[in-house]
Amino acid sequence: MGKYFGTDGFRGTANENLTADHAYKVGRFLGWYYGELKRRKGDDSAARIVIGKDTRRSSYMFEYSLVGGLTASGADAYLLHVTTTPSVAYISRVDSFDCGIMISASHNPYHDNGIKLINGQGEKMEDEVIDLVEAYLDGNLEAFGQKWDEVPFAHGEKIGKSVDYVSGRNRYLGYLISLGMYSFRGMKIGLDCANGSAWNIAKSVFEALGAETHVINAAPTGININNNAGSTHIEGLQKFVVENGLDVGFAYDGDADRCLCVDEKGNVITGDHILYIYGRYMKEGGRLLNNTVVTTVMSNFGLYRAFDEIGIEYAKTAVGDKYVYEYMKEHGCCIGGEQSGHIIFSKYASTGDGILTSLKIMQVIMSRQKKLSELAAPFVVYPQVLENVKVKDKAAAQADPDVRAEVDKVAAELGDAGRILVRESGTEPLVRVMVEARDESVCRSCVDRVVNVIKQKGHTL
Repeated sequence: MGKYFGTDGFRGTANENLTADHAYKVGRFLGWYYGELKRRKGDDSAARIVIGKDTRRSSYMFEYSLVGGLTASGADAYLLHVTTTPSVAYISRVDSFDCGIMISASHNPYHDNGIKLINGQGEKMEDEVIDLVEAYLDGNLEAFGQKWDEVPFAHGEKIGKSVDYVSGRNRYLGYLISLGMYSFRGMKIGLDCANGSAWNIAKSVFEALGAETHVINAAPTGININNNAGSTHIEGLQKFVVENGLDVGFAYDGDADRCLCVDEKGNVITGDHILYIYGRYMKEGGRLLNNTVVTTVMSNFGLYRAFDEIGIEYAKTAVGDKYVYEYMKEHGCCIGGEQSGHIIFSKYASTGDGILTSLKIMQVIMSRQKKLSELAAPFVVYPQVLENVKVKDKAAAQADPDVRAEVDKVAAELGDAGRILVRESGTEPLVRVMVEARDESVCRSCVDRVVNVIKQKGHTL
């Protein structure tokens, strides 16, 4: 991860560590950089960059700042307005934009925001371009074989313009509807839109496919995004589904790139459940490429046991849908994702897409003519205990020989009946100690043993 950009963009508290000035400069660089790339290929046309935003109040400020920077550098900015992250990725790819920008802090509270950069293939921006953006923000840009104290402004007719591009968002909505393989007529579906990006898209998609939709948290005010709503507060949807006798519920996060589900009994269906349900469906239909589902190291141990039982292989990547997608692309896999609900269907999208995920789960329900609880039943979630330990030096704590020895001892004792994972936080001074096993008391005991050694060796703050 860079100084400003992490695995999911440049994120921070609005006008504190992510300011309107930052956004302006990001726009200035991208507008100049993609225009310069074109000029060096003999193309004198303006760079074309598409922008979407979620419902946070600060998203408007960042949108205008980005547009100011882009147009000042000679790029044309196409505005999708309030929309989802996957829609920006889709439109960037199908409408041949030089890049896309999504203004969102995903599942974070409203006072945070972020700038996500997407390349012209609809994928997360390449690290080498991110590095150049960061170098420009720090005033030490070196690009195209020279150093730049400042990138040049556009003049006269070369100054860029902004374009209302709500038609792009509507085309994405039509694309989602086109993926519905079954009529949902007779199905009662609950949607929790988190007062975010999905609020004016999800309902339209499901109603177009014939569902009786029941929607909550679809009245954004600018300050209520993710507030006791959406995939990070799914208890509201659980209650809503049961009280209204719904067949299934889907909960999105602020920018709708993730989805969690609720079955007809009110049980939460996590990203791991989704990987199991759709992975099995694909295998049974002979369409699971490489017979492999891509997970992260944080997927539940029970998922791997469930895959073993039906003969599905699996890969484990670092935490982050970026790494999941990179593995899928390199190895030709068709499904992968995270426990949190970032699920990637590579045939249809280049990023996690919450609404697409819910459509794919509905496809399995309609095809198999089974309730969601039945489809999820063979996957038994193993108890998990996770403890975050505040440490002075994350690397030193993990490398300590006594800590390693205790971790190895726990791993040997668990054998094939569980696992231990020790990893550092990417953003905080924390070492995370996690154990999964059939018995929660075993998990607790194993975690305590490792944490006690970390403390005894003086690594804690």
